[in-house]
Amino acid sequence: MVNLSISFFFVFLLTALPWTRTLDAKKTVICRRHCRKQTVTKIQFYFHDTITGKNPSAIKVAEAPSSANSPTLFGTVSIADDPLTETPDPKSKEVGRAQGLYSSAAQQEVGLLMTLTYVFTAGKFNGSSVVIVGKNSIMNKVRELPVVGGTGAFRFARGYALASTYWANNVGDAIVGYNLTVIH
Repeated sequence: MVNLSISFFFVFLLTALPWTRTLDAKKTVICRRHCRKQTVTKIQFYFHDTITGKNPSAIKVAEAPSSANSPTLFGTVSIADDPLTETPDPKSKEVGRAQGLYSSAAQQEVGLLMTLTYVFTAGKFNGSSVVIVGKNSIMNKVRELPVVGGTGAFRFARGYALASTYWANNVGDAIVGYNLTVIH
């Protein structure tokens, strides 16, 4: 009896509060007419992921007991603070940082779950960022990843990134070209 009373209370509470009601179609259309016009921006940069050397930009922070025996390193988690540059040359102008984590989330292929914020530190978008979350099948020539949000100039961003490996060595260091198409 008590559980039933609590259930009715929560149903009443959820239906009585104004923020739980959905907008009708007319109000949505009005908002679209008065909201700021959306912009499509295309950005190109290079992502430098370095896991070796004295100053790596990405480090492994966790792994499952079976990860070392997995050909895909399934179950490993790494934290990254990777530089973003204008050209593939690591000494070219830095335009931002990719900060976040990625994990090996596939058993049959080298597939990373990427959860990174790409923070721009130079140029027109200095101080703004985009967030990319998705699967990165790094052995594919071109990978498409979703842009799921952003800050600053990219507030309410959505779009996609095309990633293609420019260079990689056999221990995991890589330079990846990114072409972003962002609606904001």
